Amino acid sequence: MDLVKPEIGLMFWMILSFGIVLFLLTKFAWKPITKALNERDASIQDALDTAKRTKDEMVALKSDNEKLLVQARAERDLMLKEARDTKDAIIAEAKTKAAAEANKMIKTAREAINSEKNAAIAELKNQVAILSVDIAEKILRHELANDDKQKALMTNLMKDVNLN
Repeated sequence: MDLVKPEIGLMFWMILSFGIVLFLLTKFAWKPITKALNERDASIQDALDTAKRTKDEMVALKSDNEKLLVQARAERDLMLKEARDTKDAIIAEAKTKAAAEANKMIKTAREAINSEKNAAIAELKNQVAILSVDIAEKILRHELANDDKQKALMTNLMKDVNLN
């Protein structure tokens, strides 16, 4: 029970030893401990500030990246639109050229057909004329083979001719 009720001598030595320890701690340990705590506090504050700056920079970079992404998409869309327009123009030009070439070929074919048709008609007319002359010659030979028929034909022809 002596420990529960300390005596004055024990109290005196305890207070004296506490005072010496307190004096030694204040004299030698207090400044380095507070300096270490202050340095630690400063390094923590620097780390927090750096983290905040890094976060702000990340937000700015994210914003810049989004702007660049939007710009890249706009450029891509513009390039695709220009490519589509170019494709449409090339297709339209090719169709126009093809139509013009087809019309030219059709015109040339029609001219060739008309030329061939006219040549065939002319050849047919020549053949008909030759056949008509041959038929007329054969008919006249047959009809004029007899002298009486020749004289009758000449008489009829002379009646038709008017002398002015």
